[in-house]
Amino acid sequence: MRMLITRLVLSAERFRQWSIAQFVFLLLGTLKLFPARGAIEFADRFTRWLGPKLKARHRLTLTNLRNAFPEKSEAEIEAIALESWGSIGRLAAEYVFLDEIFDFDPANPKPGRIEVSGIPLFLELRDNPRPFIVFTAHSGNFELLPVASAAFGLDVTVLFRPPNNPYVAEKVFDFRKQRMGNLVPSHAGSSFTLARKLEAGGAVGVLVDQKFRKGLTTTFFGRDVRTNPLLAKLVRQFNCEVYPARSIRLPGGRFRLEIEPAIEIPRKPDGSVDVNATAQLLNDKVESWVREYPGQWLWYHDRWNIKKSLKD
Repeated sequence: MRMLITRLVLSAERFRQWSIAQFVFLLLGTLKLFPARGAIEFADRFTRWLGPKLKARHRLTLTNLRNAFPEKSEAEIEAIALESWGSIGRLAAEYVFLDEIFDFDPANPKPGRIEVSGIPLFLELRDNPRPFIVFTAHSGNFELLPVASAAFGLDVTVLFRPPNNPYVAEKVFDFRKQRMGNLVPSHAGSSFTLARKLEAGGAVGVLVDQKFRKGLTTTFFGRDVRTNPLLAKLVRQFNCEVYPARSIRLPGGRFRLEIEPAIEIPRKPDGSVDVNATAQLLNDKVESWVREYPGQWLWYHDRWNIKKSLKD
């Protein structure tokens, strides 16, 4: 009897996830029926409306913003929060139109929706293959960065966190794989896959602004956070270069993709990589990006692990 109940519960959960996934697919498929510009603007307006109605998430968003920017007024905090919700809606809709949005051609870099800063560096990395790591954050449309790498002919293996819904995760993985090259879902053992890639002289890309419960104690906007030590440990093991890259939303539905020169990795007196200092350096770089365009970061993430302290 107990096994039967367990099976029924699991079946009910699978059906719930399948139903949610079908609803998501229906929404995105409906957006595809409309012109890209209008559909993306609609998604922006819709999530600006929806976000504040998700009371727990919106409360977390506002708390994160107040903690990060104590000098800002409540009106400024609310405006950034709404812009961040709108960015989430845009990101979802832009998935549908990614092939139309990404109009950059390295062989003919005429002005379009996408502009790229650091083209010589992209080309140098392509023409002089070597192990390196590119890191970014959940800002702008960060999904465009691996698409740009693939457009330049760079073979970058990207570590990503799949959505919790397995049906959505499968669809997202198939979509990404067609446009972004090699993908490694974030799970136990993924670090070994990245290490093998670097050992073979390849390149990897990682997001570095996610919460990591067992990570190193660092700070972000002056508050304690846990940071994944993976990138720093890979640098320590392979002594590879590390490049910051980011996506910036521009007016008129345009984007600027930037890759910056390699950062200088902190070292201990004996010359070995300082893992803690490197993790902090990554946080500092991401913080500088977020301060520049605060409304383009995803503030509803519980980066500072304060959600449990907030009451509904």
